[in-house]
Amino acid sequence: MGKYIAKHTKHDMPQLDALQKELKRERYKRRFRRLLRSTVNALVVVAAVAALIATLVLPVLQIAGTSMEPSLSDGDIVLLVKTDNLKSGDLCAFYYSNKILIKRVIATPGDYIWIESDGTVFLNGEPLEEPYVSEKALGECDVEFPYQVPENSYFMMGDKRETSIDSRSSVIGCIAEDQIIGKIFCKIWPLKDFELIG
Repeated sequence: MGKYIAKHTKHDMPQLDALQKELKRERYKRRFRRLLRSTVNALVVVAAVAALIATLVLPVLQIAGTSMEPSLSDGDIVLLVKTDNLKSGDLCAFYYSNKILIKRVIATPGDYIWIESDGTVFLNGEPLEEPYVSEKALGECDVEFPYQVPENSYFMMGDKRETSIDSRSSVIGCIAEDQIIGKIFCKIWPLKDFELIG
């Protein structure tokens, strides 16, 4: 049999500039993948840190319901701060029966509270100034007065006194310290109603 000698034509040989282009393309792909990976990693870290801050330091909550009107309305978004230093008049969020409720601190541990039939609140014998309440009411109340707030607990009420279910009812009662998430210090939404609270 005869021998066949393969001859390479100019078109069979890969062009040098085509090889260089392919090499550049591969390098670019590799760089792009590295950049994408590092960007995604950075975003994951930022998101994790933001979630940690939001959970542990500055929780964000959306108001549901009308028990805190006129101070807070349904749909408002508020920012909380973790604190052990709660006083009468502070708005705070707490866990109750697998829900988060927002009410106002009326009395702190050891305080004596009395509520008249017209809704006037007395704290340690003095009438409580309550500019945040638009209409006083006794509401749903089965507590016997005078009532002393137990240790490590807070007596809380909603600002819409007629309809709010709160510490005046034995169903909820006083709120223990370990149920409290934090104190509201800022309303951030809607933007037009932005305000620092307390």
